[in-house]
Amino acid sequence: QVQLVETGGGLVQAGGSLRLSCAASGGTFSSYTMGWFRQAPGKEREFVAAISQSGGNTYRPDSVKGRFTISRDNAKNTVYLQMNYLRPEDTAVYYCAAARASFSGAVVRGSGMDFWGKGTLVTVSS
Repeated sequence: QVQLVETGGGLVQAGGSLRLSCAASGGTFSSYTMGWFRQAPGKEREFVAAISQSGGNTYRPDSVKGRFTISRDNAKNTVYLQMNYLRPEDTAVYYCAAARASFSGAVVRGSGMDFWGKGTLVTVSS
């Protein structure tokens, strides 16, 4: 069983930056595909980014490309989400998730993720 704890959320002005961290415990971190998702009030969960087990490959939707960067430190069992040029529409609860399998459409949909954190709130003011 893998436990995931997100930190780094908060209130930021539009155009600002935040870095989210997700610390993992209870499993072999380097064997998991890691992902970030978000859910805004009244909206469905949305895929934000994913990173392969080694960190060699990353995946992001067009909505965050050029603004968000996912990275991982397998020695620290931690995955990060660097968010720049934040917009009010980025306001959401951000969740970290881990998948035993490699990146796939199921990972993007969230159904392929095996473990989830409880989330951290990011609020972007205009």
